[in-house]
Amino acid sequence: MPQQMAEALDDFGGQIDWPRFNEWIATQDVSGSGPVTAVRKLAGGLQNSVFLITRGGEDLILRRPGKHLKPKSNETMLREARVLTALEGSTVPHPRVLATCADPEVIGACFFLMEPLEGYAQSGELPGQYATDAGWRRAMGEELVKAAAALEAVDHVAAGLADLGKPDQWHERQVERWRSQLEGYAVTPGYDPGELPHVDEVGRWLADNLPTDRRIGLVHGDMQFPNVMFSLKAPKISGVLDWELVSLGDPLLDLGWILSSWSEAGDPEGKAPMVRPWDGFLSRRELVELYGSLSGRNMAEMPWFFALACYKLACLLEGTYAASKAGKVPAEVGQSVHGYATWLMTKARQITAG
Repeated sequence: MPQQMAEALDDFGGQIDWPRFNEWIATQDVSGSGPVTAVRKLAGGLQNSVFLITRGGEDLILRRPGKHLKPKSNETMLREARVLTALEGSTVPHPRVLATCADPEVIGACFFLMEPLEGYAQSGELPGQYATDAGWRRAMGEELVKAAAALEAVDHVAAGLADLGKPDQWHERQVERWRSQLEGYAVTPGYDPGELPHVDEVGRWLADNLPTDRRIGLVHGDMQFPNVMFSLKAPKISGVLDWELVSLGDPLLDLGWILSSWSEAGDPEGKAPMVRPWDGFLSRRELVELYGSLSGRNMAEMPWFFALACYKLACLLEGTYAASKAGKVPAEVGQSVHGYATWLMTKARQITAG
């Protein structure tokens, strides 16, 4: 009967081969016993599929690439599991990896299991006491900065992650790296990179004002509200999620990413706060000061990292706009993303002109 129950589970379009998965998990030292008896697909990023599975009354999270694998999907998944495993014992809040499967034949892709975390991760309307208590909202900003500073404090060499990226001349390479990404979309019929404003001016400023205080460490790559799980029991982070973009670089870029997702008076028009209600959140200046006090870094050159975060994200987002021109993404989604990319470059221009 248990095997029949397992075979009756939804495989989500072939994303989980239950007989083979149950055979594999029986060999792993993870909580629960027997075959999986329940599964639910969780909301997550566009690139990966995340499932809550139950076996022997115990819950586990299964994370795998999306249904349609890309050339490096398996490699990226194993890299993410490797980084999370290396963070074990650090002060970075993160889900604990319980088991990793590097054999794509088991369920059709490489995957890993991790512990479930309590809380929520989303943008939009805040739940629970975050919605009613401005003190909890203030703590959200503090917690984000603490997580980013904790990641900077990780010795990536000692953690065995020295090969995670290309740290040489990292700061010097950023403008051309993301400018070439943007211009690469020009092969899409109907897309013109020139639609994104201020690219030349911001790129020139970034190239002419390289920071002198430089460090290389782990960079999460997308540290913002939808990728961070906040506890509903206390105003704290349960864990930072979605590590597929982690690489080596200057960790101040993660703080720049957080600042780019923020909202405050004086920002360009056209962007609503990522979460609501927004009153009670720390100001960007307070976020920067807190990071400096935690990391010991000189924050005088933070505008460079803030502008770079806006520049990089805008160039990346234009890929979705270009895809909409090719009919691969709904036109309204493309327009919305292009609107945000335009806001980011306008903000970057504001930073560099200040």
